[in-house]
Amino acid sequence: MATGKSVAQEYASATEPEVRHIGPGDLKDALALGLDDFKAKPSHLLLLVLIYPLVGIFLIRYTFGEDILPLVFPLIAGFTLIGPVAAVGLYEISRRRELGLDISWRHAFDVFHSHSFWSIAAIGLLQMMIYFAWLGTALLIYQAIFGSDVPSTLYGFVNEIFMTTKGWQLIVIGSIVGSLFALLVLAISAISFPLLLDKDVGVRTAVQTSLKAFQVNPMTMLMWGVIVGATLALGALPLFVGLAVVMPILGHATWHLYRKIVAA
Repeated sequence: MATGKSVAQEYASATEPEVRHIGPGDLKDALALGLDDFKAKPSHLLLLVLIYPLVGIFLIRYTFGEDILPLVFPLIAGFTLIGPVAAVGLYEISRRRELGLDISWRHAFDVFHSHSFWSIAAIGLLQMMIYFAWLGTALLIYQAIFGSDVPSTLYGFVNEIFMTTKGWQLIVIGSIVGSLFALLVLAISAISFPLLLDKDVGVRTAVQTSLKAFQVNPMTMLMWGVIVGATLALGALPLFVGLAVVMPILGHATWHLYRKIVAA
C-alpha cells in the first residue's frame, strides 16, 4: 500500500493558496489602506467611478419607464451583488501601487489584457445571473404580498411601502432574502477576483479559496459584508453620487483584505 501524499495531492497542496486567520483589526487596516490608495491618485479613478453611478441611474430610469416600481429598491440593493466585479479595475490599481509601478486611470482597464480575463468574466457572469435572480425573486415577493396591482405614482408606491403593514412585511422579508443573496456573492467573490489578478489560477481554485476564506473567518467576513453593504447603501442615497467616493475606497480595501487573507 502506498504511503504519504499522492502526486495529485502534492500538486494541489503546492498550488492552492494558503488562507490565513484575520480579525476585525485587519478590516480596519484594510479600510485605512484603501483610503490611502484613493487619496494617493484619486483623479485617475474618475472615469471608472462615474460609470457605476451612471449605470444605476440608467437602470432606475428604465424601471420608471416600464412602470415596474417594485424593482426600484431591489435594483439599488442589488448593487452589492455586482460590486465585486465592478471593482476589478480598482484591485489592479492597488496591485500596481503596491509593486511601485506607475498608475493612471487607464491601468484600471488592464484587466482586459490579464491572463485571467476569461476566468474573471466567468465569475462576473455568475454574479450577473445571481443579480437577475434576486430581481426576479424580489418581484415575486412583492406580488405575493401586494398582488399584481402597482401604484400609478412614485408617491403612492413609497406610501404603500412605508405606511402600511404589508409594506413593512415586504421590507422585512425582502431584507432577509436579499441578505442571503448578498451572502452568497460575498462567499464566492470576496477573494476570487483579487486572486485571479494576482496569481495564475483558474475559476475553481479562485472560488474555492474565497469560500475557504469565509469558512476560516466566518464572523470577520460577515462583518466585512455588513461594512460593504452599509457603506454602499449610504453612497447610493444621494442619487448614487456618494458611490464616487465609497466605491473606490471599498475596492482598494478589498485588495488589501485579500493580501491579509491569502499568503504570498
